[in-house]
Amino acid sequence: MRLLIELVVSFASTIGFGIITNIPKRTLLPAGITGSLAWVVYVVVAGQTPNMILPNLLAATTIGLLANVAAIWVKAPVNVMYIPSLVSLVPGAIIYMSMKNFTLGRETAAQAGLVKTLSIAIGLAVGFVIAEAIFKPIRRPLRHWFEARR
Repeated sequence: MRLLIELVVSFASTIGFGIITNIPKRTLLPAGITGSLAWVVYVVVAGQTPNMILPNLLAATTIGLLANVAAIWVKAPVNVMYIPSLVSLVPGAIIYMSMKNFTLGRETAAQAGLVKTLSIAIGLAVGFVIAEAIFKPIRRPLRHWFEARR
């Protein structure tokens, strides 16, 4: 039940961020689906490992693959799908606490938070690179398949 609630909330947050960032209306539903499925991947993997990098890497790979398919489907740039789908994975609270610790003179806690934030950011970036590497050879055939179906 909790996973279903998280799926719905992540869908709503992705749609909401898409509205705030003014992405085209035709891309809201695919971006919402992409973001919510990526969050489910994150939650499932995070529940299986104490590692912070692997869940983010796999969620970013999920976003990369699904967003590329959705971008071809709705004929939109893939970045339009990436940005709102990624909002749930951004380590904003961790970087905030790191900066707060830094300003309060707690350098050790601040350093630990910054390392965690950078690790997550690298995991997200590598996940997108992996998705693009996987998707590159199938982009053209998939585009032709979508065009033939219209």
